[in-house]
Amino acid sequence: MSDSRGLKPTALIIDDEQQIRRLLHTCLEANDYKVVEASTGEEGIYEAAQRPPDVIILDLGLPDMDGASVLKRLRQWSNIPVVVLSVREREEEMIAALDNGANDYVTKPFRTGELLARLRVAQRHKQPSLGSHIFKSGGLEVDLTARVVKVNGTEIKLTPIEYSLLSLFVRYPGRVLTHQQILKEVWGPNSTEHTDYLRVHIAHLRQKLEPQSSRSTFLKTEPGIGYRFTDKD
Repeated sequence: MSDSRGLKPTALIIDDEQQIRRLLHTCLEANDYKVVEASTGEEGIYEAAQRPPDVIILDLGLPDMDGASVLKRLRQWSNIPVVVLSVREREEEMIAALDNGANDYVTKPFRTGELLARLRVAQRHKQPSLGSHIFKSGGLEVDLTARVVKVNGTEIKLTPIEYSLLSLFVRYPGRVLTHQQILKEVWGPNSTEHTDYLRVHIAHLRQKLEPQSSRSTFLKTEPGIGYRFTDKD
């Protein structure tokens, strides 16, 4: 998997377990990645700053600092995609990592095929496409300048809240957005507990985007965490 210049993408692994690093190194190299390794948080931050990779695989249980602290420090200056890979399965920790700027979260033990797919999605959208005026995916077209939404060439009418939700999702396709992130962006910082509001509006938005389908293929629910917009292109 090479970038548009024909160069191999670089993956930075930040994990203190040598066996995991070895496994990831072998898997990634076999799939055309250049691999850089770091066994501590400080080393990982240094490597990311000195040789910015295309994607970072980050463990949360590091010997010198928690992975969440690494993530916060990275996000102070970088939008490099970060996929958390951790044995921690508690919903609260997944949400915290995503709220702190992780693009995705995969638990150990993991399937290499799934991890590679998550990495591809994270890399595909390194920067939120704030400068793009037209977003297209499958039969969906969103004109972010004119605030016009079309499905299979037909314009559909969205409420202001529904449009705000959709425009947020299309700026971060493939990324898991937590309930708190969405509520803060759309309703404001004092509305982060109103998940019932969000659920209702998501249901209405799904019905308008895919009225003939009983299951949404654009908006995926991440149970207990939030939602992910699936880019079909």
